[in-house]
Amino acid sequence: MSAIKSHKELIVYQLAFKVSMEIFVLAKSFPKDEIYALTSQIRRCSRSVCANLAEAFRKRRYEKAFISKLSDSEGEAAESQVWLDYSFECGYLSEDVSRRLFIEYEKIIGMLVNMMNHPDKWSFEK
Repeated sequence: MSAIKSHKELIVYQLAFKVSMEIFVLAKSFPKDEIYALTSQIRRCSRSVCANLAEAFRKRRYEKAFISKLSDSEGEAAESQVWLDYSFECGYLSEDVSRRLFIEYEKIIGMLVNMMNHPDKWSFEK
């Protein structure tokens, strides 16, 4: 198996990107009066999971910076879950869709925590 050379090769990045794109499409159906609140927030934080992952990958030679960016990504994933809850409770998402996306974020969070718990697996060899 060859070394991962780009954040885009990370399974966690691929899953987070897929979920954020699904949220983008779903949020198009949210009411216009939510555009600066719920719609903007859920899109922003779901995208931020990926952005922070990309930054973490590029900072992996500095363990503390790597873990910090992964932690930011984890926080954004958890925030996305909160906005999914609001989207369901406000009637903008079905229970099935909301639950499925929430579970996808649980997987993402689990992968991020695993990376944070084992930063040595991602650092450059010395």
